[in-house]
Amino acid sequence: MQLLAQRDFLLLFTVEGEISNKGSAVFQDSLEREFFVQTFSDDLYNRGYFSFEWSKKYRGDSLELSIHTGEAFQWVALDVSPVQQLFPLVLGKKADPVIQDKFSLQAFQELRSTVLAAAEDSGFPFASVQLDSLMRNGRELSARLWMDLGPKITFDTIKVVGNSKMKPAYLHQLLDVKVGENFSQKKVNQAIAILRTIPYARLTGAPELSFQNSEATLYLPLQDRNLNSLDGIIGVLPNELEGGRLLLTGQFDLKLFNIGGRGRDFALQWQRFNQFSQLLELRAQKSHLLGSKLNLTLGFSLLKEDTTFLNRSFNLGFSVNLNPESQLRFFGNRQASDLLAIGGLSELTTLPEVGDFRFTNYGLGHRFFKVDDRFDPRRGLTTDVSFTIGNKQIIQNTAIPQEVYEGIELRTLQYELQGQVNHFLPIGNKITFFQRLAFGTVENPNLFLNDLFRLGGLQSFRGFNENFFFANDYIYLNLEPRFYFDRYSYFMIFADVGRFSNQVQNSPTDFPYAAGLGFRLETQSGFFNFVYALGGSNTQDFAFNQSKIHFGYTGRF
Repeated sequence: MQLLAQRDFLLLFTVEGEISNKGSAVFQDSLEREFFVQTFSDDLYNRGYFSFEWSKKYRGDSLELSIHTGEAFQWVALDVSPVQQLFPLVLGKKADPVIQDKFSLQAFQELRSTVLAAAEDSGFPFASVQLDSLMRNGRELSARLWMDLGPKITFDTIKVVGNSKMKPAYLHQLLDVKVGENFSQKKVNQAIAILRTIPYARLTGAPELSFQNSEATLYLPLQDRNLNSLDGIIGVLPNELEGGRLLLTGQFDLKLFNIGGRGRDFALQWQRFNQFSQLLELRAQKSHLLGSKLNLTLGFSLLKEDTTFLNRSFNLGFSVNLNPESQLRFFGNRQASDLLAIGGLSELTTLPEVGDFRFTNYGLGHRFFKVDDRFDPRRGLTTDVSFTIGNKQIIQNTAIPQEVYEGIELRTLQYELQGQVNHFLPIGNKITFFQRLAFGTVENPNLFLNDLFRLGGLQSFRGFNENFFFANDYIYLNLEPRFYFDRYSYFMIFADVGRFSNQVQNSPTDFPYAAGLGFRLETQSGFFNFVYALGGSNTQDFAFNQSKIHFGYTGRF
């Protein structure tokens, strides 16, 4: 039996002259050794040894390298005035037009790259920079930096290559590329980064640039994604009003993205989370309003809580993309809440848990998203934090004795803080560990039950009915390992833990917990979802007769 030994490639080097050195090195292959030799010679050039000499002798797998450095040259003057006149901000307006310090070849290459980048972003992608009027006086060198701008290039219309219905006019707004403006390589790079973040279309190849008649045309291979969704979920829950029977709850979601290829989104959500309670939410968004960088959002929601109260809310907001991964939001909200059941209120001596009020607030929010896929991320991080503040006015209900309102400040300041952090941690090729941390607080001297956050259900804290919890302060953590057996299909188990506070009802602080399992299965036209969950809290036992089953189908088109 013959064993093949690994070959070693030896380098023996000797350096003489102004630098003296001697040594050896061993490499795994000849290419690695040649790369080392080339790096060695580049270092000599950068140190000013432009006239060094070397000799090579190969002896089998060994290389003997002899180098004589010669004299080191030194830059004494580099005239940069021609470049300074064209791009004064690159070198600084007050910079000396002649650089008289020691100037290495590496420093020249860095300066050259900086100047060419400035030219590329000013409409001159074919500019060139080189040394002119090179003079030598002994070991001293001087030269003049000369630049040829080449033809001036402007942007032409963006062309879509592929089946995407995105309109070129909207793409120009989205990517901040205007027809007729100076070509900029930086803008092209930013445009590609933006396209990689939008959820409703994807790049199927590398974008291409074409230069003709002093104009640059950007060709984008875009393909629309089936992101529009029609989603229905049925919940099977114990009927707490009729013992031994089941209660069917439901949810209907419709989401339409990039309608007409012009950056218009629409969403509708309806929920029935118990026998008498329903929620309706409508939301519409127009990106790049009137060709600006602002995005307009309109929203309306209506919540009927059994026979207790009715909330209506209208929202108007603006957002601006700070960069492809960050968005800043400004918004205002008008909320009206009214009592529905007024029986027995005439005997009250203090404010009831539920009240009539009007609340006008204004807010600031920030979103950050750095994930590999906006549609179904498996790696990355997203955050969403918002703060609102405004005036809340308590409306005196005629069914409540007027003495109840005496001494109570009817107009007060109220603020809310909410946030959410989602982390997707890949473990190998098949497993992603999803983690979500969510928190919120609302503060006011006279909080009502219909002021509080609503939590519980499939989208927040599983193992409980939808909107099961009322909380003025909350924080919870979702932990969910997912095992992917297809690109968008996976099995998962989960555990949810939280801390909820409800000072309106003087309830003890609740520390709910939940666990369960489920799966998502991708089909030809959508996804089938199934989740089985158990949850325990101060008011619900962690028991199989309190388990929750959620299943539904999300169609995508």
